[in-house]
Amino acid sequence: MASRHWTESISRCNRVSSSVCSGPNGAGKTTLISALAGLVRPDAGRLRVMDHDVQQDYRAARRQLGVVPQELVFDPFFSVRESLQIQSGYFGIADNDAWIDEILENLGLASKADANMRMLSGGMKRRVLVAQALVHRPPVIVLDEPTAGVDVELRQTLWAFIRRLNEAGHTIVLTTHYLEEAEMLCNRIAMLKAGRIVALDTTHNLLRRFSSHTLRLRAEGSVPAGLLQGATESGGWWSLPFDAFDEVEGILTRLRGAGCRINDLEIGKPDLEEVFVRVMQGSSARPD
Repeated sequence: MASRHWTESISRCNRVSSSVCSGPNGAGKTTLISALAGLVRPDAGRLRVMDHDVQQDYRAARRQLGVVPQELVFDPFFSVRESLQIQSGYFGIADNDAWIDEILENLGLASKADANMRMLSGGMKRRVLVAQALVHRPPVIVLDEPTAGVDVELRQTLWAFIRRLNEAGHTIVLTTHYLEEAEMLCNRIAMLKAGRIVALDTTHNLLRRFSSHTLRLRAEGSVPAGLLQGATESGGWWSLPFDAFDEVEGILTRLRGAGCRINDLEIGKPDLEEVFVRVMQGSSARPD
């Protein structure tokens, strides 16, 4: 399969994937995307999209890339369909109406196809930005916090369509602050801090290395001292970490043996938010 580079410090990835770039505000996520799109020039290093250098081979690199920006940027003088037709023209694509119709239908824009852009709600304008990024069928699609501040319906519609594109062979790269969303959608995660990559690995590996399952319970009586290592208590709930499910039976046996009466019990999965906090506090999670 073809491959691409984010930067020289971000490793080459297989094409058919869904990746996320996360980090605190000001970490450099949007700057990285702007550099990929050729909107700013990096001070050092090289950026390649599908093996095309974004500076030396800009035209070819730009054709491989569809970018959905954070800002709602639109031309107020055209309808939704006209905006997509004009966007097609930028890439020299004629007779693109069938694909435009498919995009409009999948993004819930069919009823707004002839509406003027300035008459649309913020959420609908966001959908049009996604449509513009897809109009030339790019193999790599970059979304910069596409669901920030949008309604639940748009979020679900967008991700259902993006999943289908990913399954059809498109690489999806997105930035997001919604870590639950990242965990659900992406199989590879990069975390940025002050412009540097401090974590880069598969979602599974990051969760395995930096988080754990948690047994949460409310109990009457004292928790045995042997179980207190790593345990925390808040609001009457004890959180006991464990690595494998076969450990749960032993934990419960020791609690009953100590005279604890369990009133309530939950099992929590490894949490990407916990991984994020630990990495941002200084841990390194770069792949070996």
